[in-house]
Amino acid sequence: MKEDERILNLDHYEHGIVINALNTLRNGLIGERRPTDAVDDLLLKTIDAPYRKSKHRSPHAAR
Repeated sequence: MKEDERILNLDHYEHGIVINALNTLRNGLIGERRPTDAVDDLLLKTIDAPYRKSKHRSPHAAR
């Protein structure tokens, strides 16, 4: 059975916040000498997330 996927739409600023938060969590785990495998995987997945162009129309676009 295929797992459900969740898709987050983040702008550049929000993407940076998520990366910084995950990195801070990772650093805390390293300081406590706890495993960081799950956070490492999520951090890499977040950094490598593809871009998708916005489909917004301008208010003056012909219809």
